[in-house]
Amino acid sequence: MSNIEQRTGFMRRLASWVYDALATIAIIMLAQIIFLGALELLLSLGLISKSEDADISHFVTTQPWNFINQFYLVCVACFFYVYFWTKGGQTIGMRAWRLKVRNLDGKPISKPQALIRAITALLGLGNLIVLIDFKNKRSLQDYLAKTEVITLSKEENKKVYRELD
Repeated sequence: MSNIEQRTGFMRRLASWVYDALATIAIIMLAQIIFLGALELLLSLGLISKSEDADISHFVTTQPWNFINQFYLVCVACFFYVYFWTKGGQTIGMRAWRLKVRNLDGKPISKPQALIRAITALLGLGNLIVLIDFKNKRSLQDYLAKTEVITLSKEENKKVYRELD
């Protein structure tokens, strides 16, 4: 079977994306709690201050804290994908749907490639390219990072788990 025949189509990518979106939301919620806790700590130590009538949510929505918060959450989400793509080539959703990201030569992707993929995925919208790229079945992030997403057999998927141990 050639690489192009193993490449994953849109519907499997979409199913994986839904799983990963749920995991990412949970991670971002936890990261937000940590961020708010850190702000509360800085406030209680007197290292930063806010007006008496403002609560912490109002504080976070004003600059520069809003920008810092948003940047932090984007970094957390990117770290999630970079970590999993470089450690076995699969996120949680990709494992469930037996997908794997790799270089075009079949080798694991690098951290810079994973970061390019995460940034250029456009919240998953980059996968829409697969709908019109019938021949190559590659998304925007695949083209820009020089990667591909393949569908694994059940045996190959189990092998990925064993290699991680």
